[in-house]
Amino acid sequence: MAYDKQEARVRKHVRIRKNLSGTNQRPRLSIYRGTRSLNAQIIDDAAGKTIFSISTLDKNFKSAGNNGGNVKGAAALGELIAKKAQEKGITVVVFDRGGYLYHGRIKAFAESARKAGLKF
Repeated sequence: MAYDKQEARVRKHVRIRKNLSGTNQRPRLSIYRGTRSLNAQIIDDAAGKTIFSISTLDKNFKSAGNNGGNVKGAAALGELIAKKAQEKGITVVVFDRGGYLYHGRIKAFAESARKAGLKF
């Protein structure tokens, strides 16, 4: 059987998700890293609902001149999601890195979200 990086990431994500879930008071901040974009969602697992999501492919993100395929774009997305979360009254979240290493774009996203006011 050949080693598949995507399959290994999904296995890690499943293992992480066994012990991680979002509640109404502390929703889950989930991130997906594509080759050219990042998608982030804030999810209430108890209710089974996505509170809101944001992507580097959104028109308002792209119109600001950002690119989602690099670290700078990931940092901008982290800031944007923190501001949007605070507008909805969310200040504390559980960070779900999606099986990715806490490195590069994922780290930049998380650190900028923390800097903008989200606690995790």
